[in-house]
Amino acid sequence: MSSQYSSNLVVTMQLVQTYTCQIVGSILIFIGTVGCIFNIIIFSKKTLRKNPCSIYFIAYNIVNLLYIYCNLLYIVISLGYNIDPAIYSLVFCRLHLYASLLLHCLNQYYLILASVDRMFITSRNANRRRRSTKRLAYICIIIGTIFWALFHSHTLIFTSIIQFAPYVYVCYFQPGAETTFVAYYTIITETLVLVLMITCGLCSLNNIRKIRRIRAISNESVKNVPKNNLRSASSKDRQFVFMLIVDIIIYTLFTFVLPIFLIYGQITQNDVKSYNRTQIENIIRNLCLFSITIPSCLSCYANFAISKTFRNEVKTILLCR
Repeated sequence: MSSQYSSNLVVTMQLVQTYTCQIVGSILIFIGTVGCIFNIIIFSKKTLRKNPCSIYFIAYNIVNLLYIYCNLLYIVISLGYNIDPAIYSLVFCRLHLYASLLLHCLNQYYLILASVDRMFITSRNANRRRRSTKRLAYICIIIGTIFWALFHSHTLIFTSIIQFAPYVYVCYFQPGAETTFVAYYTIITETLVLVLMITCGLCSLNNIRKIRRIRAISNESVKNVPKNNLRSASSKDRQFVFMLIVDIIIYTLFTFVLPIFLIYGQITQNDVKSYNRTQIENIIRNLCLFSITIPSCLSCYANFAISKTFRNEVKTILLCR
């Protein structure tokens, strides 16, 4: 790759990064804010909050709203308008990185809890269905939030303002053991999260398919099946499952690029890199970080497209009934 071509590529990618953050990022902040607020209001309604999955969705959307203003807004300001307060204040740098990591982790954690809950409630096994309770939801959310808040506290210590390239400073983890730990931790967790979400989602769909198959059995055959095993998921439960499946699909589409980039980074960490290559990799990293914020902004609109109950609740709110 010639030096001139590399320089032109860097300029082009910088323009793409800038306009993506300025235009797309600003739109995402607006629709994400509206969407999260609608989600929180709707899932807090008396008709829906009796369902344990609503508790997880409320927590998920609260974290999404915080994540939009803690991370996406920061990305828009720093990359779109070249105003980065994190490189001027070490305290702000550490708090921002800590909050971003924690909120992203909680985002994943609550979505996994919702996935497991839907897997339980759609099961034909009565004992598994009994595990889907509001009490368990509150316990898992509180204990998990405290655990992950403490687990990520190392970020408040081992974060610095680092010169990434000539005249380029970034708020990032200190080079060495901390950077290596975070890289491998992120690769492992992002991969495991995707596997767990997809597995639980497929199990829930399989449970619903089995329930429908039992319903199709003749009345004579049904009499021979234990009554507890015939209990099917309600219409709302099935809609919760489908909303969750779409959330998982959206999450997967926009986050799988980050672990791939991190794996590449670990493979090439000992390579001698030119200034242009370093700049290109930094831009790709920034776009990957931008990409993982997108699912937080789209959940409400996916729910609206999937669930009739959700659409009715939105209409009720808009019509002030």
